[in-house]
Amino acid sequence: MNLDFSPEDRAFFARVKDRLSGALPEDIAATIRTNQPPSKEEMLRWQEVLAAENWLAAGWPTEFGGPGLTPTQRYLFEQAYGALYAPPPVQFGITMVGPILYTYGSEEQKQRFLPPIRENRTWWCQGYSEPGAGSDLASLRTTAVLDGDSYVVNGQKTWTTWAQWADWMFCLVKTDLTVKPQAGISFLLIDMKSAGITVRPIRTIDGDTEINEVFLDNVRVPVENRIGGEGQGWTYAKVLLEHERFIMSGAARSRRDLTALRALDRGGFTARIEALDTELLALEYLELRLLSAMNAGGNPGPRTSALKIRGTEITQAISKLRLDMARDWGDEKPEVLQNAESNWLNLRKLTIWGGSNEIQRNVMAKVVLGI
Repeated sequence: MNLDFSPEDRAFFARVKDRLSGALPEDIAATIRTNQPPSKEEMLRWQEVLAAENWLAAGWPTEFGGPGLTPTQRYLFEQAYGALYAPPPVQFGITMVGPILYTYGSEEQKQRFLPPIRENRTWWCQGYSEPGAGSDLASLRTTAVLDGDSYVVNGQKTWTTWAQWADWMFCLVKTDLTVKPQAGISFLLIDMKSAGITVRPIRTIDGDTEINEVFLDNVRVPVENRIGGEGQGWTYAKVLLEHERFIMSGAARSRRDLTALRALDRGGFTARIEALDTELLALEYLELRLLSAMNAGGNPGPRTSALKIRGTEITQAISKLRLDMARDWGDEKPEVLQNAESNWLNLRKLTIWGGSNEIQRNVMAKVVLGI
C-alpha cells in the first residue's frame, strides 16, 4: 500500500481546501458547527456554490460533465470537504442514481437526467426500503405491471429521506413474481408529481421529519423510465449501495469533530478521546488501503461494508462523547457542544440505514472472508 501523495496531489488538496473554505457561507457553517440539521434552502444554496465550481459532481468522469478526478484526487477532495463545517451534498442524485445512470442508462436517459443532477436543478430520493423489506431488500412487494407503454406501480416505500422535497425517486419494484426474488426486480425512475403518489412524514426520535412513507397507488411510469432491462434492478441496486457505503465512513468529518472535542476536554474525557483517535486512525488507514487498490485498477466492492460498519459506529461514539461533554460544560456550552442531545438521537439511524451493520457483518463474513 502506497501512502505517499505526489507533489501535484498535495497542491490539488491545498487548492481545493482553500477554495472550499473561502466559498462556504458563515451562516451555513454555523448551522453545522452547532449540530443542527441544515434546511433545504441552506443545502441548495451550498450546492449552487459547488455546482458553479463543478465540484457537486466531484466523482463523475469528464464525459458526463464531471471534473474527471483521479481516485486519489477524489479522496483528497473528500478530506478537504470533510474538514469544513459544510452540509454533505444530497447524495441521492449525485452519488447514487447519477453513477447508475451514466453507467447503465440509455443515451436518452443520460441526456435527460444527468445535467439537472450535476447542475443542482433536481432533488432525488431513494425508493428502496418497505415495511418488511429493509435490510432484506429482495423481499420488497411494490409491483410494476406493464400496461401498454407504461408500468402501473402499486406499493409502499418507507424511511424515504427528504421525499417531501424530491422531484424524482429512483425505485426498486417487482416486475416478475414468478422467479426468485432478486431476479424479478427492476429499477424505475418515478416523477414525484405523478398522480397516485402520497408522501406522509415520519417524526423521528429527535423531533425531525426528514424521513417519510411514500404510497404509490396506480402510479403510471413510462417504460422509458426503466434503467436497463426488466429484472436487472437487483444488479444496479447492489452497485448503488456500494457507492452509498463508500461515502458513509465519514472519516474526515469524524476527524474534524474529534479534534474540536479534544480542544474542549478539561481532563475528564482524555481516555475516551484517545481510544476514539486510535479507532479513527484505523478507519483512515482502511480508506487508504481501498484507495491504493482503486489506484491499481481494483474495485472495493463488498469491502465497503467495513467502511460503513466502522465509520458509522465511530460517528455514533463521537456523538455520545459530545453529549457527555455538553453535560459536563453545563449551560455555557461552546458552539460545537450545542444541540448535542438532538444530534445524538438523530445519529442512532446510522448503523441501520444503507443496510444494517448486522447485515454488513454477514456480507463481510460470506463474501470477503469466505466463511
